[in-house]
Amino acid sequence: MKNSSREFRIDGHKVKTLAQKYSTPIYCYSLKKIKTKLNNFKKNFKKINPLICFSVKSNSNKFLLKEIGKLGLGADVVSIGELVRALNSGIKPNQIVFSGVGKTVNEIDYAIRKKILLINAESKSEILEIEKIAKYQKKIVNIGIRLNPNIDAETLNQISTGKKENKFGVLEKTFINLVNYSKKSKNLNLRCLSVHIGSQILNVKPYQKMLNVLEKIIKKTNYHFEYIDLGGGMGIDYKNNNKELDLKKYSFLIKKFQIKNTSKIIFEPGRSIIGNSGFLISKIIYIKEGHKKDFIILDAAMNDFMRPALYKATHRIIPAQKKNNKTRKIYEFVGPICESTDKFLTTKNFQKLNEKDLIIICDVGAYGMSLSSNYNLRPKVMELLIKNSEVKIISKRQTLNDLI
Repeated sequence: MKNSSREFRIDGHKVKTLAQKYSTPIYCYSLKKIKTKLNNFKKNFKKINPLICFSVKSNSNKFLLKEIGKLGLGADVVSIGELVRALNSGIKPNQIVFSGVGKTVNEIDYAIRKKILLINAESKSEILEIEKIAKYQKKIVNIGIRLNPNIDAETLNQISTGKKENKFGVLEKTFINLVNYSKKSKNLNLRCLSVHIGSQILNVKPYQKMLNVLEKIIKKTNYHFEYIDLGGGMGIDYKNNNKELDLKKYSFLIKKFQIKNTSKIIFEPGRSIIGNSGFLISKIIYIKEGHKKDFIILDAAMNDFMRPALYKATHRIIPAQKKNNKTRKIYEFVGPICESTDKFLTTKNFQKLNEKDLIIICDVGAYGMSLSSNYNLRPKVMELLIKNSEVKIISKRQTLNDLI
């Protein structure tokens, strides 16, 4: 993404030029990087030949979804809005999985009518609701049941989903009872065992434990699941230290699991495909001297990029132009919103910056724009996609008229 000019470029385009033409803040994505990540993902799991359902919650931009659909991916959705967006983006219904603990009657009814691949149920009440709607529509509905394997994903508590204290899935005893119930139902076709233990997982050990739990519970149910949905959660390198999940090792473990369980594997990756592809370009409004550090006040705020405030997530911040000045400063990068949590990063060794300089927040492709809001009545920012060296506006900047 960089070259010898010391000016940061995204697929050949200078950040300075993009900022001058489109103003700031801006989200900018590299389609080239998305394709590289996806090809790497496919290469590592080639022997498994999984159905890859992109996690729409990670980034729901319709233009990006169209590109992802063209690359052969399905979709993992968690709301009727995401389902409609996926369908409108050209993703085939038989490649769509509907997840989530609180699907409403309207959402279930719509999903059944659209004949999607699977509705992954997460409670007894939900299964009864699906059965009721299916009976009314005189249809047989394909479902999965999500297991809570009670496994620590060794990630942030806020994005852990596979422990017994988490709201997701059902525990072993309930799972077995629901399998037996579904087998007897005239309107339910149980096709899938679903599981997802958390996000930003960098160690393969939690996945190994998960597969061991699945092997035992499948044996107890004495049922052949056509699909095993292993969810997503594969971590990416946010710190630029080459620490990522070993996909090759994970693939080996799954292949070993498949010796006894011949089910087709479903993955629901989001972050691992699109996370590193996104950059948030922002301009420095003011530099304010503090007690032991200077505050770099940006025109981007927590409403534009929520992860640091919500999860205390760390994202690299780099200058749009590297300078030869050897002066190093202690900076805290913050936004203009009236909240103490409106901050992105504190760093002790940053090059000296000036007001109006541009900076880039890295690796924001996943859960960046999708978590953004209009808090403080701030208009949502523009999104750009660089495709084949061409810059495309894939989401216009909101105006105050749009809001007010």
